[in-house]
Amino acid sequence: MYYVYRIQSVSFTERFYIGFTADLRKRIEAHNAGKNTSTAPFRPWRLMFYAAFDEEQRARDFELYLKTGSGHAFANKRLW
Repeated sequence: MYYVYRIQSVSFTERFYIGFTADLRKRIEAHNAGKNTSTAPFRPWRLMFYAAFDEEQRARDFELYLKTGSGHAFANKRLW
């Protein structure tokens, strides 16, 4: 399975991150361990949303969509 996820900073609640992974548990652990330079300053993180896909390309396409203006609008209305 492939996952698109959204995490929120516990310390800076206005900070969110949308990402893609094939191992969701390990990826969240990596974010909280500071292994990602863009999320390290805002640790710790908590998982707010994830969607599972059986095809990698569909997951990657959905992640990219969520990072667009219309993707933000869709997610804010329908996902979170």
